[in-house]
Amino acid sequence: MTINWAAFTAAEPELARTVEDRFGLFTHHVLATLRKDGSPRTTGIEVRFLNGELWLGMMPNSLKALDLRRDPRFALQANPGAGTGMAGGDVRIAGRAVEVRDQETIALYVDEVEPPDPSAFHLFRTELTEVVRTSIEEEKYMAVQLWKPGQPLKKTRRT
Repeated sequence: MTINWAAFTAAEPELARTVEDRFGLFTHHVLATLRKDGSPRTTGIEVRFLNGELWLGMMPNSLKALDLRRDPRFALQANPGAGTGMAGGDVRIAGRAVEVRDQETIALYVDEVEPPDPSAFHLFRTELTEVVRTSIEEEKYMAVQLWKPGQPLKKTRRT
C-alpha cells in the first residue's frame, strides 16, 4: 500500500497538521539513510510539504541522495530546537523515497521552491510507512501517537 502525504492527511488530518506545523518551526531537520554497508547515515535536510506530497530535495550526487537511490528507506526527524521544550512534540516520519525524474513535476517544484541551482538537484517524493509524535501532556505523561498505513492511529500515555 502506497501512502503519500495527501493520503495521510486525509486519514489523520489533525496529526498531519501538527506534524507540518512542527516541521515548519525550523528550516533544517535530520534525515537518516542507509550506507552501502547498511550502517546508518544522518544528515541535515530541508523538507517541503507541497501539492499533497512530502518532498526531499538534495544537492547533486550528495551522499544522502546516493544512499536513497540504492536503498529508498529513510527516517526523518523534525529539528528539536533549542533546549528541551520541543514545542509541538518530537515528530518523526519513516518511509521510502522515490526519485522524481519527470521534468514537468520537477518544474512545478522548482517554481514553488526556487532551489539554488534549478538545473542540478535530486528530488524525491515520499511514501510513508510510519508517522510518530511524542509529547508531554499535563506536565507528567509521555504521550505517543503512532500511525501506520491501513491501521488506526494508536495513542498511548505513560508516566
